[in-house]
Amino acid sequence: METKKRRPSILVSNDDGVDAPGIYALVRELKKIGDVMVVAPDKQQSAVGHAITMNFPLRAKEFKKDGVFFGFAVEGTPADSVKLAVKAILKKKPDLLISGVNHGANTAISIIYSGTVSAATEGTILGIPSIAVSLTTYGPPDFQYAAKFARKLAQLVLKKGLPEGTLLNVNVPPLPEKEIKGVVVTRQGRAVWNDTFDVRRDPANKEYYWLTGALADSDSGLEFDQSAVRQNYVSVTPIHYDLTDYRMLEVMERWGINKLHS
Repeated sequence: METKKRRPSILVSNDDGVDAPGIYALVRELKKIGDVMVVAPDKQQSAVGHAITMNFPLRAKEFKKDGVFFGFAVEGTPADSVKLAVKAILKKKPDLLISGVNHGANTAISIIYSGTVSAATEGTILGIPSIAVSLTTYGPPDFQYAAKFARKLAQLVLKKGLPEGTLLNVNVPPLPEKEIKGVVVTRQGRAVWNDTFDVRRDPANKEYYWLTGALADSDSGLEFDQSAVRQNYVSVTPIHYDLTDYRMLEVMERWGINKLHS
């Protein structure tokens, strides 16, 4: 008698919140290939990076969508949500983690700030093959193609696996599928934010600051994530949480730093 093939278990999180349309589109696609569990922040947590909660209790509540159980809403960050899911809520470690679909780009230096990427990073730290997926628009979104692409990539990663410590950061242009030129494997772009602070006053005439700015992008080749998306390609970037600058290690060996303690 032929044994029924086990469906993979997939953990889904994000930084836009458990009720965001991007995560709903993603879950709908992933349910076609696996058993999905959602554990995500209970509210918007964009740009919180890899913050985790240490000095306050974490609460997770069942969240229903249209009266049907959808997942768990965590009063914490994206990294909190993933850590709590794996260490407390789930009975066993999932086969895959996908974070998204984020509303907005996570390319270049934005990777450092991204809660979406941090959720996937936490999954990687916990030994789970992980993917972060973003739709690169801040306007009205259509998550359908990004979710569909995430499902296809998920199937490939489930088959091929990922090296220890490596996750995939995906950025999808906000275009109809027929207008997407293709998929490229990229490196993290070199664009950085030119931050400015608007000085404003509240109704009590007290001064406050509002962060604004623009991404200064000088990259042009398809090898960079931001540039590839701008040219209507899906960008897939393998990234690693090891932040060591290995080239600088060799340079510093010649500095004679070991002689500073003498």
